[in-house]
Amino acid sequence: MDTLSVPPPLASHTAQLSPDEEKLLAKLEEQNRLLETDSKALYSVNGVLRSPSTLRIFSFEEDSSTWGCVVENWEKWSKKKVKQLKEMIRKGIHPQFRPTVWQMLCNAHTVSVREQYSELLQKTCPSEKLIHRDLKRILPRHPLFQGLHGSLQQPLCNVLKAYSVLDREVGYNQGSVFIVGLLLMQMPEEQAFGVFLRLMQDFRLRELYRPHMVELGCCTFQLDGLIQEHLPELYSHFRTQALKTSTFSSSWFLTVFLSCLPPTAANRVFDIFMCEGLEIVFRVGMAILQLTQAELMKLDTEGMMQFLEKTVPQQMDTNPDRTIATAYQIKYDSKRMKKLEKEYTAMKMKEMEEQEEVKKLHSENKLLRQRIDTLEKRYSEDAVWTLGQECARVRLKEAELQRVLKQMEIKMLLMEKSSSVPDENSVKYVHEQLVSGKLREADTLTGIREVRHHVKDLEEKWQLNPTPSVHQNQQKGSSAVCDLQEELLRVRFREVHTQVQLTQSRHKLLQLQTQDEICSLRMKHITERMHSQREHLQELTMQNQHLHSLLGQTTEEEQHKDCDDEEQDDGTATVRKLQDQIVQLQAQIQSLSRQKKATSLQHNDT
Repeated sequence: MDTLSVPPPLASHTAQLSPDEEKLLAKLEEQNRLLETDSKALYSVNGVLRSPSTLRIFSFEEDSSTWGCVVENWEKWSKKKVKQLKEMIRKGIHPQFRPTVWQMLCNAHTVSVREQYSELLQKTCPSEKLIHRDLKRILPRHPLFQGLHGSLQQPLCNVLKAYSVLDREVGYNQGSVFIVGLLLMQMPEEQAFGVFLRLMQDFRLRELYRPHMVELGCCTFQLDGLIQEHLPELYSHFRTQALKTSTFSSSWFLTVFLSCLPPTAANRVFDIFMCEGLEIVFRVGMAILQLTQAELMKLDTEGMMQFLEKTVPQQMDTNPDRTIATAYQIKYDSKRMKKLEKEYTAMKMKEMEEQEEVKKLHSENKLLRQRIDTLEKRYSEDAVWTLGQECARVRLKEAELQRVLKQMEIKMLLMEKSSSVPDENSVKYVHEQLVSGKLREADTLTGIREVRHHVKDLEEKWQLNPTPSVHQNQQKGSSAVCDLQEELLRVRFREVHTQVQLTQSRHKLLQLQTQDEICSLRMKHITERMHSQREHLQELTMQNQHLHSLLGQTTEEEQHKDCDDEEQDDGTATVRKLQDQIVQLQAQIQSLSRQKKATSLQHNDT
């Protein structure tokens, strides 16, 4: 890209120019001439699409004299009249000077990119097919490019391709179609590429377009904080309707409102963006939400999205000044925005740490699975066979235990069935046997104590047996030793025999104790049955008394009734029924009395 293409000044001012201004004017006129004669240039010097039949000669109008002065004295305005320059840009840059001012605002006029641009176009672009596909879809349909898609398609593809080759990390992003398209509507390819390159480097667009789009997330987080602070009711409505700010605001930041606004309003917003950066996106976004808050509060999620996509552009097209004026009434605190940025960064760092931990756990899990698979492959056959054998042994053992358990249950049932109800003699016999067993055990223990005491005496005698003259009394000592050994053997035999008897006595005692417990349980059961039979007898007695009273009442009623034959027959039948019931109850009472007597006798015997 060569020196900036600046429109020539008015003829009335040429006589008053200084030598430096005349040199600048000569350079600008030379650039204008080269641009007009360049067959590859899509636009003329005034930023309007070239007509093949006519050449439009740029000339100042009276209302553009101020912007002409700004262009001629750019260094003075950009350094000493910054505030006044911002106010002029907010009101809108004159269309004839817009290409030049945009290049000056981003300092693209100081660097030439013609050779670099040509070299980049010769290289292969991995995103070229994607770029062509998006351009065929976007250009014919979007209002920003209405009537220009045919002439814009190839230059737009070239600029996007050149940058995607230059910046492999970012590559191509769909949002850049609108920005590069707007630049190409104002200036030739090389100049548009130079301006776009500066925007990507110095205006945070590169961070917005990076693959992970962390900067975009930060911007939407900051906008969400502004909505919560300045429009709390609308913020609550968004939360109630589950509408995230990023859903409708992502395109605002990625395209600087170019995809959302009509051309006139889009140029106005982009003028301010070239001067003040992304701050205008926050301001215009907040202004749109503030001006349309009443309508948005009445809509659901889908209604709000359609309203922001269709109704808001129409309102901006009719009166963009109102929206921009409202935007600069919004309180924009840089410190607050930096604080929100720090909060978002901390939140993302925490998420990244959690993701790293999750990745670490996934990798460890993957390694463990690989080790398990390896071990399973290595020991699969042997392990399966071993486990099968072990399982079979366990099942056999379980079956054997179940068989033994069933046998024991059968024996217990047989013992319960074979055992009869104990009478007085059997209980007395069991008690006597229990007492005698305990006495025999006591006698046996006494005998064992005596035998052990005797053995202890013998061992003491054995230890105290004097053996000083072995050669003199050898025969006598030998006979004494043999006697002691025989006595010791006899005592030990008696001890073993006594221990056997003691074991048998204990076993018999245990059996007797078991029988005693069984007899006690059965006696308890018999007592409970007797108690229940007594209660049943009392109930029958009460029923008998009740029937006697009914019979007396019936008899009295029969004596006092003077009824016809049918009523007498009915009374007679009733009396007969009651008499039959009385006979049956008397029979039951007699049988229960006999049972009661038998039970009482049995209880007394027990």
